[in-house]
Amino acid sequence: MASGDDDDPIIEEIDVYLAKSLADKLYLFQYPVRPSNMTYDDVNHLAAKIKPKQQRVELEMAMNTMSPNYCRSKGEQIALNVDGTAYEETNTYSAKMMDKQTFSSIQATTNTSRYAVAVFRKGELHVTPLTGILQMRPSFSYLDKADTKTREREAANEGGDSSQDEAEDDVKAITVRFARPESEQARQRRIQSYEFLQKKQAEEPWIHLHYHGVKDSRSEHERQYLFCQSVDASENSELVKSPKEYLAMLMPPLAEEIVVKPAGPSNVLSMAQLRTLPLGDQVKTLMKNVKVMPFANLMGLLASGTDSTAVLRCIQQVALLVQGNWVVKSDVLYPKNTCSPHSGVPAEVLCRGRDFVMWRFTLERSVMRKEITSIIKLPPEDVKEFLEHVAVPRVNRGWEFLLPTDVDFIKKHQDVAHRQHMLWLGIQSKLEKVFNFSKEDFVPKNSPQAELVHVSGEQRLKMAQECAQEKQSSLQKDLDSKRAGSSVRIKQEPEDEPMDTSPSPSSSAILNGSVNGYPGFDHTNGNGGSPANTSSQELLDFVRKTFRKHFVLTLNEFKRLFNLHLASMPVGRSVFHSISDHMLQDAILLCQCKQIMVPFPAQSTAASDEQKVFGLWETGEEFDKHRRLLYELFTKNYRIRRNMIQVRVTQEFGDASKADIDRLLNECCSSHAGMWYLKGTIQS
Repeated sequence: MASGDDDDPIIEEIDVYLAKSLADKLYLFQYPVRPSNMTYDDVNHLAAKIKPKQQRVELEMAMNTMSPNYCRSKGEQIALNVDGTAYEETNTYSAKMMDKQTFSSIQATTNTSRYAVAVFRKGELHVTPLTGILQMRPSFSYLDKADTKTREREAANEGGDSSQDEAEDDVKAITVRFARPESEQARQRRIQSYEFLQKKQAEEPWIHLHYHGVKDSRSEHERQYLFCQSVDASENSELVKSPKEYLAMLMPPLAEEIVVKPAGPSNVLSMAQLRTLPLGDQVKTLMKNVKVMPFANLMGLLASGTDSTAVLRCIQQVALLVQGNWVVKSDVLYPKNTCSPHSGVPAEVLCRGRDFVMWRFTLERSVMRKEITSIIKLPPEDVKEFLEHVAVPRVNRGWEFLLPTDVDFIKKHQDVAHRQHMLWLGIQSKLEKVFNFSKEDFVPKNSPQAELVHVSGEQRLKMAQECAQEKQSSLQKDLDSKRAGSSVRIKQEPEDEPMDTSPSPSSSAILNGSVNGYPGFDHTNGNGGSPANTSSQELLDFVRKTFRKHFVLTLNEFKRLFNLHLASMPVGRSVFHSISDHMLQDAILLCQCKQIMVPFPAQSTAASDEQKVFGLWETGEEFDKHRRLLYELFTKNYRIRRNMIQVRVTQEFGDASKADIDRLLNECCSSHAGMWYLKGTIQS
């Protein structure tokens, strides 16, 4: 130590003072694009403003337009591009020449605790902490203003050209999006995004300042605050720490450092952390993450020695038994007052749809995604999520349940299995009311009802051929008889028949000598009424009743109503399992209806079934002529204004009352953006 002191002798001691008068308002300005010998001290500063919270500063400085280095033509061109030819008070360059320049600041560092400004005077060093270090760079915001002016001029020119065509008021499509629930990680990304920062910067108002030059008397006065104002002996400013304490302040020991745990995914929980939770929360957390699990696997994840009875009691609160395995309840995955992250559908609707999927898996091993979607009427991405929780896709077999049936658990815990079965019966009754179906509609293919009689492939093919011939002959007879007395012209178009996906003929159907299917339109008045008479008459009655209620329907909407009608019929009564689109269209045309050839635009996104529009043509009322005139108007345009309809009705039938026009539009049309469309034809 002695030798060290000899090598580093103390030459002089200087008193250091901490000045705090400017501690919260002292900034260091740097000009990185300017040489240090070319300062802005002698340049005229026109304006200055600051945003203290963001530490943003803008300085407006005059440019020497008389300098030989200044290009006058370029300056005038820039002013013309920015402000245009008109003189306004808001012009950036009032002299019609770029005669000033704006400097905008960016922070050189966000942490200035290590930086200070020091002034040495009379053997004393006065130190003032810095509030911020800002780099001043030229701002080119005037170029953005010039681009905005150019776009406005172009838009005005285009608007003037298109203003001549005001006959057709285009309707713009509006896309509705639902905000997804924001996770913590997504919120952090949004806060750090450029758009969010720009918005926050714009929210803080500017504070305008007065600039004083270096040699100004006010500047000289402010510089005096860089010296400590109080140097009284009464103030204890001497460092009284011992060398060890001072060293500890400079370099704190490692034990005092706070170790920040890295942020991991929100759905990751270590087993050590998991086992610190109560048993119920452990079971809930595991089921919420795994979704489906055998009871034996669940016991293996819990701490050894955990009571299985207590686990059974907990698992029944958060999961349901499906094929001997436990599947997390829907309300655990989708709590109340939340919504789908994909589509924004409320949690209550999601829970009903997912319960239906789980209930289907209590009946059979595999389900078809399209069939599920058609019943629960939820977006495809939500249905896919339901299935991915508990099933895997199989080629030509739909979605198969993820785990094999746990027969051992069912045998060992028969009381729990029975209780879960009763619970599923209650859920089934609620689902039947919500989705309007019956359990018999989903009898598995391997159920006893389907195995009473074995039918070979040749027998099934023969029966299908006979059924098709019967359908064709009966339909042709009926169409011929109807066309003879009707003015309706049916346009025959080749169209692919939908695949008949009806189940194989049951034993009762085979014994009765008929195949479960639609036999055609047979209107013969035989005694007793054959199945053909009954089914065709039922279909025609349904068509008449439906069009009397709706007047105008697309083929797609009519098929939807027909499927709802079939679902509402008692089990075993329906005989409409294989009606094709052709048969439905022919039935519609036979019931005093006509197809309206609506000229949809070429870029229309409507499906083919949505572009087939049918309207009720004849009811025997005097008002039929108004409807027929309306249909004629819609053969020329797919959307019409109300005044055009009123003018045509007045021309054809004299003065038309407002009540007649209202009835006509309400029966046949729907309104959107000031235009009227036939029902079901609005292009969204």
